[in-house]
Amino acid sequence: MWRFAFRHRQLILASSAISGATYLAYHYENETRESKLVKCEVGSINSQLADTLPPREHHVNSVKSKELDMLIIGGGATGAGCTLDAVSRGLSVAVVEKFDFSSGTSSKSTKLIHGGVRYLQKAVFNLDYAQYKMVKEALSERANLLEIAPHLAYKLPIMLPIYKYWQVPYFWAGLKMYDLVAGFKNLQMSYIISKKRALEVFPMLKGDNLKAALVYHDGQQEDSRMCLSLIMTAVRLGAHALNYTEVIDLIHREEDGKQVLCGARVRDKVSNEEYEIKAKCVINASGAYTDNIRQMADSSIKPICQPSSGTHIVLPSYYSSEQMGLLDPNTSDGRVIFFLPWQGATVAGTTDTKCELTDNPSPTEEEVQFILGEIKGYLNDDVKVRRGDVLSCWTGLRPLVMDPNKKDTQSLARNHIIEIGDDHLITIAGGKWTTYREMAQETIDKAVDVCNLKPSRSCQTSGLLLDGAHGWSPTMHVKLVQTFGIDVAVAEHLSSIYGDRAFKLCELAQMTGLTWPVVGRRLHPDFPYIEAEVVYAVRKEYARRALDIVARRTRLAFLNVAAAEQAVPKIVEIMGRELGWSKQKCKEEHEYCLQFLDKEMGLHLKDKINSLTPQLSEADRESFLKQFQRIDCDRKGYISLNDLRRHMKVGVSISLSLTC
Repeated sequence: MWRFAFRHRQLILASSAISGATYLAYHYENETRESKLVKCEVGSINSQLADTLPPREHHVNSVKSKELDMLIIGGGATGAGCTLDAVSRGLSVAVVEKFDFSSGTSSKSTKLIHGGVRYLQKAVFNLDYAQYKMVKEALSERANLLEIAPHLAYKLPIMLPIYKYWQVPYFWAGLKMYDLVAGFKNLQMSYIISKKRALEVFPMLKGDNLKAALVYHDGQQEDSRMCLSLIMTAVRLGAHALNYTEVIDLIHREEDGKQVLCGARVRDKVSNEEYEIKAKCVINASGAYTDNIRQMADSSIKPICQPSSGTHIVLPSYYSSEQMGLLDPNTSDGRVIFFLPWQGATVAGTTDTKCELTDNPSPTEEEVQFILGEIKGYLNDDVKVRRGDVLSCWTGLRPLVMDPNKKDTQSLARNHIIEIGDDHLITIAGGKWTTYREMAQETIDKAVDVCNLKPSRSCQTSGLLLDGAHGWSPTMHVKLVQTFGIDVAVAEHLSSIYGDRAFKLCELAQMTGLTWPVVGRRLHPDFPYIEAEVVYAVRKEYARRALDIVARRTRLAFLNVAAAEQAVPKIVEIMGRELGWSKQKCKEEHEYCLQFLDKEMGLHLKDKINSLTPQLSEADRESFLKQFQRIDCDRKGYISLNDLRRHMKVGVSISLSLTC
């Protein structure tokens, strides 16, 4: 009786959800029609992209010698997006990052470009228009990202397995809502498949009690390279980009009787030089470090940012389907777990735990075990979920923010917020990777108004192709193989990461000395990264530390931390030649990389498992006790070498008798 009523309640909610979504969609579309539309002259901007990139020293000298329209603090997705938006409007702009570009959360995401199915559910059931609008904007931006960087972003089907019949119409209605909100920018309509078909496309899925599955589509990206592509595109348009440049103070001047920002004092962490950058406008896009910059401008201001750690793990490719991801909407603690193919491996995550701000966020064994436990519930018995299969793990800090523009500052903002300080410091905080462009557009619009800037044109970033996208095609790797004689797997990798810039990179590749491939020496035999990528990163992508290559220009540290450790000496050697490092500097870089791999990528995390108390069920304990007693025939309470020899001899005898 109660079960029948509950199922009907879910069906009623599903029907209400569709009606609510239809109303909200109609309301939003009417509002959109009434808003002013700005046509972006993308073609003219694309023609202005410079073919060559100035060296880092040129950027340093340039920002010292003139006043800029805008200085942007933070080289993650938001800061990079703001930089590209500003420079494409004709403004003079510089972006500074105290570590490497995308070294923070922007390289440690779930790798998805999505609107957020959970947010849509909340929007409809709570009739929350703000949540709905956020999902609508995110789905629009998802389509734009796949258009402007097709080599880095692509469509990914995601399966939602269903183990109860009443969930079929409930989840079907939710995903159809998702399609409806995306409108004509939908990637592909969601659909239902049978149990048999679900096990065909995702054979490692647990089939017991599986009723059916739903499949919907979102985007996936190479997040670190996407951020770097935004930076490179901005530089080609004339922006100045400086990694390893830390803001140590903000500069003010008096204007109309009040203190107004006019730049920042920075420290170059490469040369240890300090200098000033003058700018009419300063934008704080520093992510988890938002409050550090805000309090640098005003020490009495209240913090608005609460970092939250999100941990992911990487498993071998056989843990997932090569062409389809998996969504677990009902974890043991109410969070959502994604299980996704990525770069020839499987990414699973994420957790969500409030934490303190740190430069070196570290995953914990408890978080790793939590994710493994959730995965275990969805895979069949042939796939043994083992701790030893974890190839890498990492933690990113998500900057959750409270809106200072609202009286109720205890509630976290659902979307991004833009704050204007009394001294005209413009802070953009919160949001998500998918909506970086929309966030940047709103921020630069606000900056132009507040700081009285004079751009030569309006926003140009919708549809603006990113670095590497202009001459790219899905079959470009074939031309790379035929032109340079490189391995097919290497060609596919270079095409999907560098786009049409892969041809310039291949010109730097050295002969292998083999019959095939002719060129392209690998950094590690198990991965398609080649030595020429290190040279290219130093000369063309502003890489300054070995870690930039290990973790961001390549993703070796994220895919297999042990392989990354093995590749570090070769990477340091090549960078040392390019940058003229001394033996001592090479040693320091090697040690710094190993520290990063150990602390932030889980290199030795599993070695600490012995310090944890294993959580065994009663059946597991009984099974282990029986196995122990079979070997410890004398009931000594321990196992000796003689016990092991006797046990192995008995095992061999039984095997031979069975063979005969």
